[in-house]
Amino acid sequence: MKTQEPLLISAEQLAEMLQISTRTLWRLLSAGKLITPVHIGGSTRWRLEQVRKWIDEGCPPPASSNN
Repeated sequence: MKTQEPLLISAEQLAEMLQISTRTLWRLLSAGKLITPVHIGGSTRWRLEQVRKWIDEGCPPPASSNN
């Protein structure tokens, strides 16, 4: 039986994918340099498919919605 990939990943998993510390990940998020996460209850998660696309595009900073 094939193991299904998760739809959402944690900050720790994203940091591992990006080869950075979780502290650096939170700093990048605060600086607006990461894609927007999903908040579920008290948890913060990222959509794996969206993360992979973002990485494939070279990790561009997200477009600001305030412009």
